[in-house]
Order: sequence, then C-alpha cells, then structure tokens
Amino acid sequence: MSLAAPPVLPFGRLPPRLRRSALGVALMVVLLLLVVAMAVAAWMGWSAAYALQSLAVFALGVLLVLQGLAEHAPHERFGAANGLTLMRLAMIALLAGVVGRPLPADPAPLAWVIVVFATTTAVLDAADGPLARTQGLASEFGARFDMECDALLVAVLCFLILQFDKAGAWVLAAGAMRYAFVLAGRVWPWIAQPLFPSWRRKSVCVVQITLLIVCLGPIISRGTSQAIAAAGLLMLSASFAADLGWLYRRRSRRPHMEPST
Repeated sequence: MSLAAPPVLPFGRLPPRLRRSALGVALMVVLLLLVVAMAVAAWMGWSAAYALQSLAVFALGVLLVLQGLAEHAPHERFGAANGLTLMRLAMIALLAGVVGRPLPADPAPLAWVIVVFATTTAVLDAADGPLARTQGLASEFGARFDMECDALLVAVLCFLILQFDKAGAWVLAAGAMRYAFVLAGRVWPWIAQPLFPSWRRKSVCVVQITLLIVCLGPIISRGTSQAIAAAGLLMLSASFAADLGWLYRRRSRRPHMEPST
C-alpha cells in the first residue's frame, strides 16, 4: 500500500448513491457514539468534555474518510464492511475520549471496560475485510481506512497506558511510529512508494495491539506491562526497519510489488 495521499475529489462530485450511503451510515454511528459517550460520562461522573472529545476525534476521522472516498470507486455503495470499520472508528474515538480525563481512586473497573472495549474493536478488525470481499465491495479505500483505524487504536492505547501509569512516556513511540513513517514519506518520496503485501506486517499489527491491551489489564503489574510494551515496541521497530530497508534498496527503481512475506 502506498503512503501517498489519496485522491481528493469534492464530496459533491461523488456518485449520489455513494454520498447518501456514506452520510447515512455516518449519521447512525455518530448518534450511537453520542448515546454511549453520555452514558460513560454519567457513569464516571465526567463532564461533557468526554463526549465532546470523543466526538471531535470521530468527526476528524469522518472528514478524512469523506476526503478519501474517491478511492472506493467504482463502487456506489459505502457497504457494510466500511460501516463496520466506521463503527470501529467510533469505538476508538470513545477510548480516545478517556485520554486526559481524571481517573477514579480505584481505576480497575474503568481499566477492565477499556480492555473489553479495545478487545472488541480489535476482534472486529478481522471481519471487515472478508465482508467487503463477500459483498464484492473491496477497494483501496477500505484497505486504507482499516489500516488507519489500526494505527489510531495503537496510538490511543499507548496514551492510555501512560495515563494509567503502566509504562513511561517512551511507550508513545509505538503510537507515533506510523505517523512518523507517513511524514518521512513527505520529505523523502522513496519512503512513500507502495509496499508489497506482507503477512509479517499484518501479524505484527495484531500482536502489537494485543500486547498493548494486555498492558492495560488491572491484574498486570507495572513492571510486567513495561516489559510487554517494550517487547512490542522492539517488534514494531524491527518491522518498520524492514520496510524502510526494502524501500531504500529500491529508491532508484520503478516501484513494483513482490510476493507476500
């Protein structure tokens, strides 16, 4: 997948059916997000800032989704798979709303809710791809949308690990790595070239998310969570280093795809 920016097509010029489909799904999901956010805020005794922060994260994600929707062509339906990924984005936004909020004297119940919520979000990641292929609606847009949700989930989990004092600020490096990679591609175009499909890359993503969720478990001591987070960071760094090495060796060649590894 390329790191280059998706084609920007004015939303009004998209196929009418696709526009209506995407907006309809987004409206349903945002209403559900607001209901859940208000319930969580009431349970935790938080102000409306929690719901507003969650909504802001989701709204930003939706704006980026609409900007890249041209990549969903030639399909004219948003599709259930993208709707599921949009639901995942809403769940990640609800987790992001916790960042910076005051924690209760006993944070364990909240931590368990976060673990269950994050696990559900991660498990749903396995369903959207097969669903898109089953419906004949697979697209570059859907693949990119799914990948960016994974990157955001990693970043949010890293912030929560720091907030719950399960590791030091260094854990944020794992959440920043994907975004640093994209920014580097703006400076050095050879980094923005397409990468070959890789089971190694997909497996590292799944393992990384799993390790970060484990770190948040209340039964995991700080020392253990630091060791787990450090192992995940090393694994993720090695994966990014492998991709950088592959791209660097081909920086003066025409981009091409290689078999999956």
